[in-house]
Parts: sequence; structure tokens; C-alpha cells
Amino acid sequence: MVHYQTIMIDGVCAECGAKEIDNLSCHELFNFPLAWEHNESDLYALHFWLVSCYMIQHPSSFTEEGYLGLLNLFTEAYDHSWDTPYILKKNRDLVKTIKKIKTSIPSEERQRIKRNFSITIEDIYSGGEKNAIQNILLWKKEVRSAIDYLNLKERQ
Repeated sequence: MVHYQTIMIDGVCAECGAKEIDNLSCHELFNFPLAWEHNESDLYALHFWLVSCYMIQHPSSFTEEGYLGLLNLFTEAYDHSWDTPYILKKNRDLVKTIKKIKTSIPSEERQRIKRNFSITIEDIYSGGEKNAIQNILLWKKEVRSAIDYLNLKERQ
């Protein structure tokens, strides 16, 4: 995510609630499973879920329209068990209809609402590459539940 600066307060992400590990912010932790994908094709097949789970937990990066589009794509893909090629097609279609996905507000000026998610990138990183597939599958399930529980489609 270009021009994104994680705001950590006392070692905790101001948005997702992930704790700093090894002096790494949650955004820096996110880079590890992205690198692990290059070693394992089954893990790479979960790229959409990895990225979208992280993005859903960091809404300050998006316009309202962009964030709601992501939530809708995620819930439709999850609820209807779409395969990866179909998700990517729907994502391309979605991107064509949204005027602006990313916010132009500088990172340090964005409003962040802290939500304590039960699973964050902290858990994916802590579980390591060996457990990444299992943990991402669990993460997507928890994020799907959080969308309804936290009523994320009704952003504040």
C-alpha cells in the first residue's frame, strides 16, 4: 500500500489492534506472508484473502466507496465460495466502477477507529510460514464474522 504509514500507539496498531512484534508494525508484519507466497503456490492461491483481510482491518486507507466495494466483494466471495479466477474478475469489474478507491488524505491526517479484531496480521506472522495457509483460512472466516458483528458496512 503506497504512502501508508501505520500508526502504532504503545506498540499496538491504532486500527486493527495488532501488537508490534520484533519491532515491526502491523504493516511491516504484512510483508512477510506476501514474501512467503513466493515459496508456496497453495499459499499464493490465498493472496486475495490475505490482502483483503488486512485491508478491511485498515479502512483509513480508502474512500468510503472503495472500502464498501471491498467489503461487498469480500462478503460475496466468501458467502458464495467463489474461486480465485472469479474473484479476480469481479475485482476488475468493481475497480472500473469506483471513481476513487484510495483516499488522498495524507496518512498522518487520517481518522483511525480502533477495533480489536480477534485475528490480525500479528497472528499470521506469529504462526509462521508453516501455518500460514491454515491461519489465513481462519482469518478470512473471522473477518467475515466481524463484518456483520461490527457492522463494518455502516462506517462511522
